[in-house]
Amino acid sequence: MADGSARQTGIALTDRQRISWLRLIRSDNVGPHTFRDLINHCGSAENALAMLPELSARGGATRSIRIATASEAERELEAAHQHGARFIGIGEPYYPPALRQLDGAPPLLAVKGNLHAATQPSVGLVGSRNASIAGAKFAATVARECGRAGYTVTSGLARGIDTAAHRASLDTGTIAVLAGGLDQPYPPENIALLDEITDGVGLAVSEMPFGWEPRARDFPRRNRLIAGISLGVVVVEAAERSGSLITARLAAEAGRLVFAVPGSPLDPRCHGTNGLLKQGAIVTTGSRDVIDALAPLSEIDVPAPPVVEEPDKNASAMLPPNDDDRMKITSALGPTPVEIDDIIRHTGLAPSSVYLALLELDLAGRLHRHANGLVSIAMED
Repeated sequence: MADGSARQTGIALTDRQRISWLRLIRSDNVGPHTFRDLINHCGSAENALAMLPELSARGGATRSIRIATASEAERELEAAHQHGARFIGIGEPYYPPALRQLDGAPPLLAVKGNLHAATQPSVGLVGSRNASIAGAKFAATVARECGRAGYTVTSGLARGIDTAAHRASLDTGTIAVLAGGLDQPYPPENIALLDEITDGVGLAVSEMPFGWEPRARDFPRRNRLIAGISLGVVVVEAAERSGSLITARLAAEAGRLVFAVPGSPLDPRCHGTNGLLKQGAIVTTGSRDVIDALAPLSEIDVPAPPVVEEPDKNASAMLPPNDDDRMKITSALGPTPVEIDDIIRHTGLAPSSVYLALLELDLAGRLHRHANGLVSIAMED
């Protein structure tokens, strides 16, 4: 297995860049995809912040876009410092290397604990909050043995299977991905466990602002990070329509391996995992199934994404689409998600004009982004 020190690659942000990046990602209508597009178009986060009002207005925004201020970003950086945490940019050392490959990976992560845990190949382990004794014991065994094989175990700090996985890998390294801010762990009974993780050789990770209390819709975002950080995800006991199945689906969409532990058809906690097996998940009856399948992947040096550096370019060199072109693009969109390449072919416009018009619509809150790069228009109420 590759030495973790070889994975500590990247270019550090300056303090000024870090504040600008944090301001940009905390501004209205700017998610990870939009952040990347803005950097590519504007050349830097600082330039993007200056251009946000113009871009959103051209996209048809009905009100001024809220831009996070420098003082707000500085306060969040100070809050991180007070909690013993820091922010890591996507192109910096210690950003989880597999996560860099994820389409729409967070440009900034708040992290606390042992940063070396992020550089090791990781296996995700998730499952039922209402775990059986046997399920929790099996999850702990897999986590412990994967840890001994050199893998960091990544999970979501939830009750049941997540808790068993974290506890079993405290000595070898575990990553807890939070749905809220790092200072708002959930559930409350796992706060002590989180402290053990961050005080030891593990790491806590979140893309949410400090002070952010987790809501139901934040947990799928957390699940996406678990899938993105991991080379493969093991599911132990998952009911139908459970969050663990969301993690498995996101892992499959990201090209990760999906492992499922078979269970009794009479146990509702196993209906989801048995369903994954029918869909082609790897049958997992022991840790060797996981370790052997991941071994070839763990040797791969994951390349950094193109957004590692802020490009040296003049954003004003690219002229915006005219009103006729913008109308043609908007008219081609509907509530059904479509590929951007299809929009380019349908309209016959230059790709640069289409991408810029979509960026404007996105900042105006008029565009929906979907999995696999699909987009649709946000229909008015």
